[in-house]
Amino acid sequence: MTGVSSVKFDGKEILVFNSAIYIFEASSGLTLELDIIVSEIVLRKYQKEENLIVEIGLEDGRVIHSIMHVKALTGMLPQLHLFCEIDDIQEYENFDRVNENDPWFPDIEAGITLADIRKVEMPNEDVTLKLKLPIDQVEWLKAQKKSQLNEMFEKWINAHLTNMKS
Repeated sequence: MTGVSSVKFDGKEILVFNSAIYIFEASSGLTLELDIIVSEIVLRKYQKEENLIVEIGLEDGRVIHSIMHVKALTGMLPQLHLFCEIDDIQEYENFDRVNENDPWFPDIEAGITLADIRKVEMPNEDVTLKLKLPIDQVEWLKAQKKSQLNEMFEKWINAHLTNMKS
């Protein structure tokens, strides 16, 4: 079995939490497939891409350069599936093989949680709140800078979450 040590998309290193690289054997031919667990931020950035220039560093020191197709996979964790056709199987002799009739596929989600991923890279999202407040409070809110309000609400929510857990 061959392991992945690093992945780069268009020359940029991607943080990978787990991965599986294998050869998929179908009646239509052979494809090199790479399944990776990534952060939600990486998933959002690349899930709509059709193709990427991918550099895969292998644990045995080899490096694979290829243009690969990209698909976002649905599951419990943020996951990308990359694949490309291959002609010369000799380059990939140590790789696991999966047949189209095979019920086995690598389970790369085992042992990882979304909380583990978010400890490393937490995504931020814009939120719009609809509140009914007295006019003086509305004026005060409008006078504040967005960054100050973000910090204030983040501290307030974290304090309430901490109290709820206690």
